[in-house]
Amino acid sequence: MNRALTAASLIVVSTLASAALAAPGAPGHSHNSGFSAGEPGNPKKPARIVQVVMREGDGKMMFIPDRVEVRRGEQVRFILRNNGELDHEFVLATKEENVKHAEEMKKNPDMEHDDPNAKRLKPKKKDEFVWRFTKGGTFEFGCLIPGHREAGMIGTVFVK
Repeated sequence: MNRALTAASLIVVSTLASAALAAPGAPGHSHNSGFSAGEPGNPKKPARIVQVVMREGDGKMMFIPDRVEVRRGEQVRFILRNNGELDHEFVLATKEENVKHAEEMKKNPDMEHDDPNAKRLKPKKKDEFVWRFTKGGTFEFGCLIPGHREAGMIGTVFVK
């Protein structure tokens, strides 16, 4: 009886710990349950290259370009370069999802992402990811570090 109770307790604690780590407000959380803007692409297949520069200046924070048009089904290799003096993020989702996530970031500004649709870059660094736009519509890429979105660091992806 004691062993069964101990085993059951370990299972409950293990399950709760896993749920806490996967919770949206937890450091290092992930959104692997599905994505609004499509799905992770295959880096071994051809992709159109879209370079996006992140920077700040003149009291603004920005992505250059801040508008991208793609075809439904198209695969894009986003090459991200942080030319600024601050950390910046690129998070691809719907506007509503990014606004909600930005609120979570205010509570946990050092949150690390382990998501195929998001990258955080230190100043003067670059990174990339491949994305396949399987859904039509209007999506957003934004920097969700507190204050950056409010300073204008958002962009739009139009999928036709």
